[in-house]
Amino acid sequence: MDKSSDAFPSGGLAIVVGSSGGIGQALLGRLATQPRSSAALGLGRRSSPPLDLTDEESIAQAARHVRGLGAEVRLVIDATGFLHMDGFTPEKSWRDLDAVHMARAFAVNAIGPALLMKHFLPLLPRQGKSVFATLSARVGSIGDNRLGGWYSYRASKAALNQLMRTAAIELGRTRPMALCVALHPGTVATPLSAPFVKSGLEVQTTEQAADRLLDTIGRLSAGSSGGFFDHRGKTVPW
Repeated sequence: MDKSSDAFPSGGLAIVVGSSGGIGQALLGRLATQPRSSAALGLGRRSSPPLDLTDEESIAQAARHVRGLGAEVRLVIDATGFLHMDGFTPEKSWRDLDAVHMARAFAVNAIGPALLMKHFLPLLPRQGKSVFATLSARVGSIGDNRLGGWYSYRASKAALNQLMRTAAIELGRTRPMALCVALHPGTVATPLSAPFVKSGLEVQTTEQAADRLLDTIGRLSAGSSGGFFDHRGKTVPW
């Protein structure tokens, strides 16, 4: 995995979608200091141009803006996600299922990232290593589900994994060195995970999570495309 052919060509553009979030901010900060990247660009609802996952035209406009920059896009990281907000919390039982909550989870955790793939995967170069990585979650693993609950979050992240896997197959037909992967960042000290942190659980700072995720991305080879990995580079079961 450390072969020179698996390394990013120098001078490429790195993009973080969701750069106003805890992990997104840390990723953007780390990427801005990496010598192989010519520039790092953060996109989100407050960026210019703005990008809203629930508005496809804003995603398309952001992709057109990036294309207009003329730089080779070597890395796109989708650091977005929805777990709890606006009165919605993870369901403990099927009795808590709510159609509006489920629709919101799928809109942000699955449909939005799928539209990012639609508009940003075509920007990846046809030659040399490039990566589209989306932040999934271990609780989206069907094989690893032993506790139940969290219906909307689990199901929407499982849907994201399938969408990513399918896109990776298509991507490989025209860009054999490009990767499309799902990453589990672990538990990170952000507002998203704060209400659910339990005693004894390893909690990373956003900077630690960013370093581990970027290290994992850097070590992935083309044969890893379509895979689901944790922040230490270990494969997560589907």
